[in-house]
Amino acid sequence: MTAKKFTEKKKETHDKETISLKKEVEKLKQELNEKNDKLLRSYADLQNYQKRIEKEMTCKEDETRKKYLLEIIDLYELLKKAYENTNPKDGIQAIIQNIQHLLEIEQVAVIDSLGKSFDRSCHYAISTVEKNDYKDGQIVDEIKKGYMIGNKILRPSQVVVVKNIIKKEGE
Repeated sequence: MTAKKFTEKKKETHDKETISLKKEVEKLKQELNEKNDKLLRSYADLQNYQKRIEKEMTCKEDETRKKYLLEIIDLYELLKKAYENTNPKDGIQAIIQNIQHLLEIEQVAVIDSLGKSFDRSCHYAISTVEKNDYKDGQIVDEIKKGYMIGNKILRPSQVVVVKNIIKKEGE
């Protein structure tokens, strides 16, 4: 084989490799453009989702605020009527019933504490008293009632708890 044929063959192989590499580069560029496009679309979708959620949250907050403002307005009007009434007890009773109704709607329940054993999860001890005619840790007074919504504590009961002064035998 002559040097000229060898060079031509080498050049031909080189040209084929160059063409193959150019095709591969074009293919990779196209894939990159597709991936970029997909990424930009995903980012736009995420931004739209965030905006939609923000709008929904704002609407929910507005509705909740409106609901409770209407309840406060009802209470305000009942207080005015009670103040203007010659028998304020009737007005106060109406206010109490209105508030009880609101608490029932919101599924708020009173924590029953008096006479029960102290439980840190739903009681807050304000003080202790020393008495022997009660069990140690028993609640003998309730300063403020506690409330729950479902299984969650809204406000713990503020209570007075017994602490026995006489130790039992063997202690």
